[in-house]
Amino acid sequence: MKKLLALILAAAVLPAVAPTAHAQNLDDVFRKASPTVVVVRAKGRDVNASGIVRFTETGSGVLISSNGRVMTAAHVVNGMDEITVEGIGGEVVRATIVSANAAADVSLLHLERVTKAMRVARMGSSDAMQIGQQVMVIGAPYGLSYSLSVGWISARWAPNTIFRDMPLAEFFQTTATINTGNSGGPLFNMAGEVIGIVSQNISQSGGSEGLGFVVTIDSAKRLLVSRQVFWGALQGLLLTDRLASVFNVPSGAGFLVKTVAKDSTAWKMGVQGADGIITIAGKEVPVGGDIILSVDDIPVVSEENIEKIRNRLAGVPPGAAFKMNVLRAGKVIELTGTSD
Repeated sequence: MKKLLALILAAAVLPAVAPTAHAQNLDDVFRKASPTVVVVRAKGRDVNASGIVRFTETGSGVLISSNGRVMTAAHVVNGMDEITVEGIGGEVVRATIVSANAAADVSLLHLERVTKAMRVARMGSSDAMQIGQQVMVIGAPYGLSYSLSVGWISARWAPNTIFRDMPLAEFFQTTATINTGNSGGPLFNMAGEVIGIVSQNISQSGGSEGLGFVVTIDSAKRLLVSRQVFWGALQGLLLTDRLASVFNVPSGAGFLVKTVAKDSTAWKMGVQGADGIITIAGKEVPVGGDIILSVDDIPVVSEENIEKIRNRLAGVPPGAAFKMNVLRAGKVIELTGTSD
C-alpha cells in the first residue's frame, strides 16, 4: 500500500516540475546568451528650433541568423544615416536596415560580416510564456555593454492597447530593469531563448521603475518580413484631424517628414525633411518638410495604411517603379522611385 501511495504522489508531482526541466541557472544562461547580444550605435540628424542638428543613438540588439541578421528596436535605427554594431569581442561592423516597422518598434539589420566571437541566438515562443515567469535582459544601459537584469513577466498587452503610437505590436510588461541603451536588446526566458525585443519603459523619474515593455518575439517575427524599408528611412509625424487642418492637407491626413536617411530610397527620390520646429498646443511639430499624401494611390491616413504601403512595396520586384504624391510648399507634386 505504501509503494502504491508513493507512485501516486510521484505521478502528481511530475507534471508540476516538467515545464522547468530545461531551465538553467542565471549564470549559465548569461554565459551562453551574452555572445548573441550586440551593441547598436547609430548617427543621424534631427531638427529643433535652431535648425538641423546631428546626434548619436545607442541601443542593443540580438543576432538571429548566421548570415548576419540582427533584430533591434526601430526607434534606435530608423531614419539614421549610419549604423554600426559591436559584438562581444569588441569588433565593430557596419549594418544596414533590411526591414523596419515603427508601428511595432522593431527593425531588422544586416551586418556586413559576422565576427568570430558572435553567436546566433536561439528563438523561443512568446506565446508559450505566462505571467509570473522569470525572464532576463542583456543589453547596454547607458552604454554599459553586456549588463544583466532579471525580473518577471508582469502583464501581456494585446496590440493597440498600451501604446497607441505603436498599434501593431503585442507587448510583455516586465519588472526586469530597463534603461536608456537597453532598447532593441533581447528578453530571454530561463532556457536562454529570445522571447522579446526591448522597446521602452514608463517612468516618472526617467530611470527604471519596474514598468518595462518588450515586443513579443512572435509578433516581431510576423511584422518583420523582408520588405522595402522605405518607411524605415523616414522620421516624422502622422497628421490627422486638427493638425492636418493647420497644415491645409487636402486629403485630410498625411505623413509630415522630419528627417530622411542619407542614401536611402526616399533620399534618392528627393523627399525633403523639415528645417525647423514650431510648438502647437504644447507639442513640438516639424515644419518645412514634405507631407506624404499617398504611395501608389494608397492614401496615408493611418498607421494601418502605412502598413499596407509597406506590404505593397514588399511585393514589387527590384527595380520596379512606384510613385508618391507629396504636399510641398502648398502644392501637390509627384515623385517617383524604384524598389531596391
